[in-house]
Amino acid sequence: MDSDHCYHCGQPVPTGVDLVVSIDEQPQAMCCGGCQAVAQAIVGNGLADYYRHRDALPSSPREALPAIVEGLQLYDHANFQKSFVRVLGDRGECSEREAALILEGISCSACIWLNEQHLSRLAGVTSVDINYATRRARVRWDERRIKLSGILAAIAAIGYRAYPYDAAKSEELARKERRSALWRVFVAGFGMMQVMMYAVPVYLAGAGEMTPEVEQLMRWASLALTLPVIFYSAAPFFGNAWRDLRLRRVGMDVPVALGIGAAFAASVWATLTAGGEVYFDSVTMFVFFLLSGRFLEMTARQRAVSVTEALARLMPVVAARVPAYPANRDAVQVMAADLRPGDVVLVRPGETIPADGQVIEGQSSADESLLTGESAPVSKRPGASVTGGAINIESPLLVEVTAVGEGTRLSAIVRLMERAAAEKPRIVELADRIASRFIVTLLFLAAAVAVAWWFIDPGRALWITVSVLVVTCPCALSLATPVALTVASGAMARVGLLVTRSHAVETLARASHFVFDKTGTLTSGRMQLLELLPLGTLDQTASLALAAALEQASEHPIGAALRAAAAGEHLPTVHSPSNEPGCGVAAVHGGRQVRLGRPDHALALHGKPLPESAQALLASGDTVVALADEAGWIALMRLGDALRPEAAGMVAALRAHGRQVALLTGDGEPAARRVARALGIDEVQANASPQAKQDYVRRLQASGAVVAMVGDGVNDAPVLAQAQVSVAMGGGSQLARTQADLILLSENLDHLRRGFLVARSSLYVLRQNLLWSFAYNLVALPLAMTGFITPWMAGVGMSGSSLLVVANSLRLQKIAGS
Repeated sequence: MDSDHCYHCGQPVPTGVDLVVSIDEQPQAMCCGGCQAVAQAIVGNGLADYYRHRDALPSSPREALPAIVEGLQLYDHANFQKSFVRVLGDRGECSEREAALILEGISCSACIWLNEQHLSRLAGVTSVDINYATRRARVRWDERRIKLSGILAAIAAIGYRAYPYDAAKSEELARKERRSALWRVFVAGFGMMQVMMYAVPVYLAGAGEMTPEVEQLMRWASLALTLPVIFYSAAPFFGNAWRDLRLRRVGMDVPVALGIGAAFAASVWATLTAGGEVYFDSVTMFVFFLLSGRFLEMTARQRAVSVTEALARLMPVVAARVPAYPANRDAVQVMAADLRPGDVVLVRPGETIPADGQVIEGQSSADESLLTGESAPVSKRPGASVTGGAINIESPLLVEVTAVGEGTRLSAIVRLMERAAAEKPRIVELADRIASRFIVTLLFLAAAVAVAWWFIDPGRALWITVSVLVVTCPCALSLATPVALTVASGAMARVGLLVTRSHAVETLARASHFVFDKTGTLTSGRMQLLELLPLGTLDQTASLALAAALEQASEHPIGAALRAAAAGEHLPTVHSPSNEPGCGVAAVHGGRQVRLGRPDHALALHGKPLPESAQALLASGDTVVALADEAGWIALMRLGDALRPEAAGMVAALRAHGRQVALLTGDGEPAARRVARALGIDEVQANASPQAKQDYVRRLQASGAVVAMVGDGVNDAPVLAQAQVSVAMGGGSQLARTQADLILLSENLDHLRRGFLVARSSLYVLRQNLLWSFAYNLVALPLAMTGFITPWMAGVGMSGSSLLVVANSLRLQKIAGS
């Protein structure tokens, strides 16, 4: 222990001060109580890595409090955590939290691996998932064992910065990343052009045309112009490589930094000794092309995650609250975060609805396209539910708030998208493992190439080794899978199919059997009038109007369906209405007793048998109600769950792509067969209990089928869990707690068809990306080893391969829009 200087800040320890902190089981001297307290906080939070890995002592006492411990109390404050931390449990043995974070400083998949490994070793951290494309991290920890500030500090200790996720901060970091990258590209490009001005005359000069003094002057000028490129533009490569080596790990910037550093060092030595070859032009050109490729890849990646970012920005910051509705309708501006359930807000035309709620006054329509993928505006009347983030289009609405903050449908959607983005499918993990092992193999191979060429032609050994190190860096391989899946997830979200599990895109594309529930899935899930058969003197219109008049005060689904069917019709007057539970309703009309309900209940009023023409209606399997008076039958009405208009087209499209389609329902055989015939489905299982549905799917899986189950997400929970990939219809109240792999937010089955096409195309794109990545390395490596690829060509190849993978993945966005 050096007792003369403070171990924490580096300042001299005053005479007579005897303060120590045990760091790595060694007592270390501190100059004052402040440094002692900070050091104890660092060690106490499990952050001793800060001392092991810091590159330098603070330059002033003011900087002795490192960034990793600033704001410890702020990050751990419950109110501060509200917007980005979820409490998963806080009773008994469970005190788990989950935070959504943004990471700054991520440059490749090795950075992701490093952060995940580092955090997972912290006591109290239960899981860490980081997405390369979005730079988002999902971290879970036990609040009793470690604090959030400790996690953020541990990230800072290995050279990265983590911030609580919010849309504004994410956009700010993205702009900062683009601006910094663009400046590095500019400096590298400017340096490259200037260095080439001095290199070209040397290349073109014939024997004796340029004196050694002039050539040496050219070299010194090239060195001076290369220095900013090395120490500014290429600084991230060296910084990342040094961090990886210091932590005994090998990332993708290690071979790049070795290549740049070796070529630059050899050129400096040749300049100082006035002998040998210089590679300043190749170095600057390589750095420029590599940075240009990374800048374009970063821009494309940020574009790929635009859907999630756009959703996160939907909710407005302020809202117009009506504090004394209905007595006083004057609205006052408040923060949207301060709204509470029961508040009434005024939403003017063109404004965004600030929270989930119910319309209590006004008629308008709302644009929910970004939430559901449904482009047509949705009509909103009193009693209709509205979703926070949707845009009011036509006229003012008064809305009573029902859910705010994390409880809103939009928050649930964003949370599920973040979960899917953070989780790693098996194919991504496999690609990452291959890439990390490939880098180690590459370093050994480059060393062997250097030794071999030293004996063959020492003058070419350096630049051939540099080319080998650079050209085969597996950036494209690491990007191939996550970028394709991220773009596919965003494209599917645009059409209203929300991906909530990482494997869903791949599994949906491979599904061989699509199994559908009937009620609420292939059908609307709401009772509707399907057919009306007049049996007396009244025609269809008059019979329907009379039935609706009888049901005016009824809350039964049948009554609601009849009133909806008769909307806009003039209803006759009825007297003395009464209701007989389980049988129907009765009233007096035109001096006669009239009944509407079960056929046997109507039959008891007049005693006349039904005509033969009505038997087919009764045998349909749907709900049939009879309208009759004392003189006889007036009409029979068949009510049921109407087919979704896009269901037939969706089934036909799946079958056209070679997928088997089956219908499982708890309804009776006649109703199930009628739906199957209308949709062209051959395989039908009616009267199926939840257990029978699960057994059916299990039998398919036993025969080797990959099953996609589509249901309403409530009573189909067991069979949804059994299937390899599950799709739930997007009912708002069920959304937050659903465990389905995909959610059809729009409840438009045509969007499921489009989502399936995107998933299917994503597999093709993913395979193309992987094939290109492997083919590129197999071709480029022998060429580099035999000296056919120069360092600048290697930089172009490496950058171009990564950019091609990203550009190929972005094609999925066009497929979704078609």
